[in-house]
Amino acid sequence: MEKVPMTPTGYKALDHELKNLKSIERPAIIKAIAEAREHGDLSENAEYHSAREKQSFIEGRIKELDASLSKAEVIDPSKLFGSIKFGATIVILDENTEQKKTFQIVGPTEANIEKGLLNIHSPLARALISKDVGDSVEVNTPGGTKDYEILDVKYI
Repeated sequence: MEKVPMTPTGYKALDHELKNLKSIERPAIIKAIAEAREHGDLSENAEYHSAREKQSFIEGRIKELDASLSKAEVIDPSKLFGSIKFGATIVILDENTEQKKTFQIVGPTEANIEKGLLNIHSPLARALISKDVGDSVEVNTPGGTKDYEILDVKYI
């Protein structure tokens, strides 16, 4: 089984979501299905079908989270140092727009570009790995080639 890198924060978030689904959401939807059944004819009962659909989603998400957590290799970035690797928080400068951006390189299950969490398998993260402050990287993106300068690297 291939391990998937994950920060402690990412692991805790997935674990919290899983516990919430199992202890709160699952029992609530089971109760909703039972109540909808009491309303009679299930073939025309929209509440019942909606509840069953939600139950299906919850069960699927539980399986997905169980699988992700079982494959997780939790890596604490605060114990790392040196050139860029998983867990690094990087400040880069877009050499074309002069815009600074801050990203943390994380695993695929916790990536969220809007929050500055960059998937380790993304083209930008792959270009940054093993680089140091002051280095420039060229990244091929769907929108064309972008050039970035690495301004800072931290492990928090």
